[in-house]
Amino acid sequence: MAGIIILIVLGILLFVIEFLLVPGITIAGIGGLVLTVLAIFKAFNDFGTTTGIWVTIGTVVLSIFVIAMSLRARTWSRLMLRTNIDGTVDTSITEEEIKRGDTGIAITRLAPMGKVKVNNIVREAKSTEGYVNVNTEIVVVSVEGTRLIVKPLNK
Repeated sequence: MAGIIILIVLGILLFVIEFLLVPGITIAGIGGLVLTVLAIFKAFNDFGTTTGIWVTIGTVVLSIFVIAMSLRARTWSRLMLRTNIDGTVDTSITEEEIKRGDTGIAITRLAPMGKVKVNNIVREAKSTEGYVNVNTEIVVVSVEGTRLIVKPLNK
């Protein structure tokens, strides 16, 4: 009987792993199904029909209970890493840093978004005139928050 209980517990454990950690049809789900069916078959074969039916009912009830308990929010909140990120993002560009008419160079290809370097400051930029290749000189048309609107200098 201990072997049947061990097979059922391992099968249910593999089902929980299947539902929560590796969703889809994987080795864990197939293994859980095989172990659970093997345990129920073994109960019917070794102990008869009455015991086999009770083992089947107990396995179904235990499976539903364990999966329901593992899906509860409080169960996983105990296991979660609680870390707050206190970092901030530079939210604006001051007029002293970059202003309309300043020139710079495209660090990445603007297609139409990319990175530019203006006044030794690297910012995200959007091209008003389509694609701009790397190392092309650009001029700032406008500043919107931290994003620059630029166009090629030679146009």
